[in-house]
Amino acid sequence: MSQAQLMDGAGLARRILDDTARRAARLKVRTGVAPCLATVLVGEDPASVTYVRMKRNRSGKAGIESRHLALPAGITTAELVAELTTLSDDPAVHGILLQHPMAPHIDERAAFEAIAPAKDVDGVTLSSYAAMSFGLPGFVSCTPGGIMRLLDAYDVDPAGKRAVVVGRSAILGRPVGMLLLGRDATVTYCHSRTTDLPSVVREADIVVAAVGRPRLIRGEDIKPEAVVIDAGYNAGNVGDVDFDTAVTRAGLITPVPGGVGPMTIAVLLEQTVTSAERALGVRARP
Repeated sequence: MSQAQLMDGAGLARRILDDTARRAARLKVRTGVAPCLATVLVGEDPASVTYVRMKRNRSGKAGIESRHLALPAGITTAELVAELTTLSDDPAVHGILLQHPMAPHIDERAAFEAIAPAKDVDGVTLSSYAAMSFGLPGFVSCTPGGIMRLLDAYDVDPAGKRAVVVGRSAILGRPVGMLLLGRDATVTYCHSRTTDLPSVVREADIVVAAVGRPRLIRGEDIKPEAVVIDAGYNAGNVGDVDFDTAVTRAGLITPVPGGVGPMTIAVLLEQTVTSAERALGVRARP
C-alpha cells in the first residue's frame, strides 16, 4: 500500500526562521534597531500562556526583541483597546500579537481593530483580510500564509484545482480560502451546516481541514493523490484528519504535529521583521 509524502512544516519553518534571523541581524547593523514584537495576553489561560511563551522564545532566537503585556482577565474591551492603541502608536514596536481566543465579555473584533494595520503581523484586522482577499500589499493571517508557503515548497500550484476548506473562522478558514482563490483555485467552504460533507471532500484536489474536530475528515473520503492540509490541533496531538487512513490515499499530507503549526510561528516572525524593515526604510534584501 502506497503512502502519501509528508509535508515537513517543521523543516521549512526552520529555513524561514534562519532567513528571518539573518534579516533581523542585518537590520540591527544597518539601523541600530532590532525588530520588536509585542505580545498581549488577557488572563492566565494555561494554553495561551504556553503559546505566548513559545512565541517569545522563538522571537529571541530570531533576533527579535519581545515586549510582553500581561493583562487581567477582567479587563474591559475599552481598556484593552486603549492598551493596543498605545502599542500601535509606539514607534519602537513593529508587530503586535493579541493572543486569542479571549474571554466572552471581550469584543474580540473591536480589540483586533485597535491594532494598526502596519503592525498587524498576525493578520487579524479587517484591513489585512481585505488585502488578502484583493491581493493587495499587507500582512496575511499567519496560519493561512504558512499553508500557502507549504504548498509552494512542494510545488503544488492551486490554479485550476478544486480546493475544499472545512472551517470558516476569521483567522484561518476564511482567509485561506481567499488566498487559494487568489491563486486561481476553485474554492468551496464547508462548515457545520454543510450537507453531506464527505461527498464534497471527495471532489477536492486540495483539502484544508480547519474546524477543530478530531478526525472529522476520514481517509476513505480523500480523493486519491489529493493534497491534505490538516490545520487542526486537538488533545493528544490529533488533527482534524484521520491521518492513519488518509495517508494511504493522499499524495501529500501534513502531519500533526510538525506540519502547519511550526509554519504559523515562522510567518509571524518573518512578518515582524518585514514590518520593522518597512518602518525603518530598509529593503528586505541588499
